Amino acid sequence: MYKIIIRPILFKFQPEAIHRFTFGMLKFLSFVPGVPLILKKNFITNNPKLKRTVFGIDFPNPIGLAAGLDKDADIFDMLGYLGFGFIEIGTLTPKAQPGNPKPRAFRLKKDQALINRMGFNNKGLKSSIEKLKRKKSKIIIGGNIGKNKLTPNEDAILDYVKGFESLFSYVDYFVVNVSSPNTPNLRELQEKEPLTKLLNKLQELNNSKKVQKPILLKIAPDLSFEQLDDIIEIVQETKTSGIVATNTTISRDGLSYTEEEIKKFGNGGLSGKPLKNRSTEIIRYIVQKSNNAFPVIGVGGIMTSEDAIEKLEAGASLVQLYTGFIYEGPNLIKEINEAIIKNA
Repeated sequence: MYKIIIRPILFKFQPEAIHRFTFGMLKFLSFVPGVPLILKKNFITNNPKLKRTVFGIDFPNPIGLAAGLDKDADIFDMLGYLGFGFIEIGTLTPKAQPGNPKPRAFRLKKDQALINRMGFNNKGLKSSIEKLKRKKSKIIIGGNIGKNKLTPNEDAILDYVKGFESLFSYVDYFVVNVSSPNTPNLRELQEKEPLTKLLNKLQELNNSKKVQKPILLKIAPDLSFEQLDDIIEIVQETKTSGIVATNTTISRDGLSYTEEEIKKFGNGGLSGKPLKNRSTEIIRYIVQKSNNAFPVIGVGGIMTSEDAIEKLEAGASLVQLYTGFIYEGPNLIKEINEAIIKNA
């Protein structure tokens, strides 16, 4: 139904506009008696074979929603009713910011892909916390944190500390985002010295708490294998809980569009099917190179249940959807969970 009727209608509108409309509808439906129950009955798959304990958290299934869709923690409960095992909100910055100028999101239908240059648009930490306080379900929440655009890199650590401290009581795990291509100079924080300093500071704060929470690092797919070696070393040295691999790519390799058409889309991170192989390659490399020393969440180009299984077989402990969810709809979650049960 989604792909035959709903998606063709949704795809007639500009991506960001339909995103707002869809979120508004889901928010409205969350208050309609019986709707959450109907969604849970139709989409949630309960089976012991799906359960995973990863970095100390018990997940009902290994399929999560990647950061970037529910940036401001608007509909995490409803998304949980669609079958996700966990939801990652954000990326959140200390202060609200509008992001980059519009248009800033584009569908590449021929390639089942998206390009976005949103630029960490969000309403800020305070707004999301107020919504997290009203959480109704038991859905696991990850908090993806970043820095404000106007914060210079030398002060970036202060923004991440603010995000960590503010969200600590309201999320189950953290993801440090230093890999988005849409905030100027952000990826420079993936370099060895600033990254080590940042992760050590967050772990210091984490260790001062009565109960610690997992801190993960989200990395770019555009890193070289030498840079990945550094990342593995830093994660182990700083006792970071794991890696999210990967963010969107600045590469335009393998697209079906002409050079002129690609130029019209402009800058931004590419997600979806074209990212699948590189993301899986990075997951496999990290897991093998580190001797499976820490968990990896696999994200990038999961458009089918086979794609998800491939990432899990490459060594991912959990996987996340974003573009695949937009193109394939909530049935994809159920299909992946059923495939995992079948393969168990």
